[in-house]
Amino acid sequence: LTKPNHPWTNGQVERMNRTIKEATVKRYHYDSHDQLTRHLTDFPAAYNFGRRLKTLKGLTPYEFICRQWTSEPKNFSLNPIHQFRGRNA
Repeated sequence: LTKPNHPWTNGQVERMNRTIKEATVKRYHYDSHDQLTRHLTDFPAAYNFGRRLKTLKGLTPYEFICRQWTSEPKNFSLNPIHQFRGRNA
């Protein structure tokens, strides 16, 4: 948790907020709030299943979590593979 009015202590969240903003409102025009809402609900799935990240050695966040679960399942209380809404959900 971070202190109120100290966003610099929460850089990771601030960077993700910037990524979401750049991928939505700065890139597209929305005719209605509903269009923006639909795009925002689709964004996490597209990011988690499609975005390859350098910090994860070229894996998507989903692939990284699956590998972690396979190599060290004792670090998880639930099977994370069952927790993700898949692309077909």
